[in-house]
Amino acid sequence: MKILVIGSGGREHAIVSALSKSKIFAARDDVKKYLHSAPGNSGIARIAQCHPANINAPDEILALCKKFEIELAIVGPEESLIVGVSDILRDNGIKVLGPGAKGAKLEGSKSFSKQFMVKNGIPTADFDICTTLPQCKEALVKRQRNHPFIIKADGLAAGKGVFLPDSYDEAYDVCSNLLERHFLGDAGHTLVIEDFVEGKELTVLAMTDGENAILLEPSQDHKRVYDGDKGPNTGGMGVYTPVKWADEALLSKIRTQVLTPTLEGLKKEGISYCGIIYLGLMLKPDGELCLLEYNSRFGDPETQAVLPIFNGDFGEAVLSCCNGTLGEYGKNYSLASLSESGKKSSVCVVLTSGGYPGFFAPGKRIEGISEAEEMPGVEIYQAGSKADTEGNIMTSGGRVLSVTAIADDIESARAIAYEAVGKIKFEKMHYRTDIGIY
Repeated sequence: MKILVIGSGGREHAIVSALSKSKIFAARDDVKKYLHSAPGNSGIARIAQCHPANINAPDEILALCKKFEIELAIVGPEESLIVGVSDILRDNGIKVLGPGAKGAKLEGSKSFSKQFMVKNGIPTADFDICTTLPQCKEALVKRQRNHPFIIKADGLAAGKGVFLPDSYDEAYDVCSNLLERHFLGDAGHTLVIEDFVEGKELTVLAMTDGENAILLEPSQDHKRVYDGDKGPNTGGMGVYTPVKWADEALLSKIRTQVLTPTLEGLKKEGISYCGIIYLGLMLKPDGELCLLEYNSRFGDPETQAVLPIFNGDFGEAVLSCCNGTLGEYGKNYSLASLSESGKKSSVCVVLTSGGYPGFFAPGKRIEGISEAEEMPGVEIYQAGSKADTEGNIMTSGGRVLSVTAIADDIESARAIAYEAVGKIKFEKMHYRTDIGIY
């Protein structure tokens, strides 16, 4: 089977790496013959064929699939899903892990997703949808919301569309910047202002064929750029899994109160959904759940921590999703078995360019990747990096590398991850030093 992984980040590198170990490739000595990526990156190129492409141009991706006789595609980035890449591939007989444009609205429109939650009885924070500054003022003041205020741009903003200002003046400035100064372009033309929810944050990824779903190991992401959860939000500075307090009872509650109503709600809307549903959850102090957000694809960097300890054959799971047979696959897949002896832990530390999530200068030479990869239990996933004409790996984006370590417990994985980080160097490299401390 020839498979195409669409995207160029650490998430896609982790997906390609997990696929390369699958039993679905009979020719184990020549997996690269069957694995493709568009556009990929210098890390992915070591295990898959990479092809330049505009991944947000459905016709171009379809032509690429036809050229290389691709039978199954995995769509990584949310933008590609929203513009309908999955739709055009399915319409042409190609299996796809990734929802169509209608299903991708769960992530592509915050207002749609919040209204979807309410309509389907899924617990979430109280909210207002605003398109004007007077509406924002009413949502901030008349609703008597407490700080920090939660303001979300309705559309996609590369992980930079959520704001947590501490005062009314700051909150009003955020709204003004988005609605009148268009700081996020079309993504900020509609805003969701919602109540702040206290508690413990949790990410759960579910693979679904639209009828059945399996949960991957829950994880906890670190979103803010500086230690101690300080500074602006980012796409993610690191993640760890498993989360000790996410026990079977909690996972059962997540299924009952969030995942099952989500699948049922999608069917009521007439939306066929095959892919990943990312649940961004908060467990409140009273034990109640609150759904903060959906994503319609694998999270980044959650994927880089979760897939290396996936309890099963990832390629077989993907194929089962696309074939509508996940229920059968799920009989042999047990998340509960991860609680038994042999369970592994994973810690992923993201290395960023100095200045991220604001301005940063690319083109810095990266050293030490090979030395870090030689460490037992370490995986380095490339993202904002590329090879120059001489084969040097250079920085090219904000989040540059994901350094993942696998061990028997979180503490050991954390120590190994930071030892590996210490072997990597590039000018103005930044990372958090508290990933995995809980």
